[in-house]
Amino acid sequence: MNNKHYVPYKVKDISLADWGRKEIKLAEAEMPGLMAIRQEYGHLQPLKGARIAGCLHMTIQTAVLIETLVALGAEVSWSSCNIFSTQDHAAAAIASAGIPVYAWKGMNEKEFDWCIEQTLFFGEERKPLNMILDDGGDLTNMVFDRYPELAKEIKGLSEETTTGVHRLYERMKNGTLLVPAINVNDSVTKSKFDNKYGCRESAVDAVRRATDVMLAGKRVVVCGYGDVGKGTAASFRGAGAIVSVTEIDPICALQAAMEGYEVKTLDTLVETADIIITTTGNRDIVQEKHFMKMKDKTIVCNIGHFDNEIDMAWLNKAYGNTKYEVKPQVDIYNINGNEIIILAEGRLVNLGCATGHPSFVMSNSFSNQTLAQIELWTNSEAYKNEVYTLPKKLDEKVAALHLKKIGVELETLTPVQAKYIGVEVEGPFKPDYYRY
Repeated sequence: MNNKHYVPYKVKDISLADWGRKEIKLAEAEMPGLMAIRQEYGHLQPLKGARIAGCLHMTIQTAVLIETLVALGAEVSWSSCNIFSTQDHAAAAIASAGIPVYAWKGMNEKEFDWCIEQTLFFGEERKPLNMILDDGGDLTNMVFDRYPELAKEIKGLSEETTTGVHRLYERMKNGTLLVPAINVNDSVTKSKFDNKYGCRESAVDAVRRATDVMLAGKRVVVCGYGDVGKGTAASFRGAGAIVSVTEIDPICALQAAMEGYEVKTLDTLVETADIIITTTGNRDIVQEKHFMKMKDKTIVCNIGHFDNEIDMAWLNKAYGNTKYEVKPQVDIYNINGNEIIILAEGRLVNLGCATGHPSFVMSNSFSNQTLAQIELWTNSEAYKNEVYTLPKKLDEKVAALHLKKIGVELETLTPVQAKYIGVEVEGPFKPDYYRY
């Protein structure tokens, strides 16, 4: 692999770089956490010597993350973790800045793997990666399963999303986790903000952009009521939809009911649903039996990481001959005379059909990613080949970096108050077992 011809970048259209740069500048103003980290750590160059291979949606917000890592001293090479999520002007801007990036919207599966593979070795010298920043685990799996010899030089990896974290814990359990890993997803300032508040804004945005459908009065079924499901349900409720929830977890089901959502099985809800959106991170949520009961013009989409939440394999095998494209990432299948609208081919709808989460909430997530990379690169000897989360103090720091931007004022504990509740005046303010 490392003897193959070096490709400095591959994007859809490098002429889009100026547009991308203008949007990156706008995003920087909405990402105070990352900009504050640049200011705090830039002169220290804590990532000097790090060769970070990243596999995460190549968006404008990710461009700000990439340039933050570079500003802290790292070499960075990038691919996207989804075939539809790349914003081509963002990729062009990063390539134009001299940073290797291999991503374009609408690639196929073979191209997807090729792009990830390009990030494993850096420059004409083909130096191997020594850090991983992942979203979903595809880069991690490629290294561990196809290039395990590279793992000995890798100091650690940080993982962005629920699906990828599941994979890491599985590897830790069966002894195939080859490097220390930080679970960024379960930082409070990631999962309770990106997953919840990000989806609250981006779920409805995606469906509107894709279909122009009136949402008020529509019956929406949200499959799953974890953090992503909570945000998604709130998104559609805020648009005036009649929202129902499906769940396997009695705690999440009770939470949904206490918020006023009807909680039923998908079998019960599917026949009257106008929109069905999966949020679970699990497979086989929308199956053949559900498709057969859907009414005409039902919209089906997924805001979880992978397309197997909806049984697209069955749908394409059984009714692929009826499929036609309305516009990119909006397809119609005819099932026994009923037209079923599938968004983003069952993949992540908010990035496939829209622009994903707003910059501000992604600043929370990406601040955690940056701090995780610094910690693993500078202190790797303190970690075993296990999965860790960032300490509460850093979680609170990430939150604090974003308060001034939105005009938040904090009270300050007196020493007497701090002693009374058993904390330090400057925090952390909650024990690790506290559930926000």
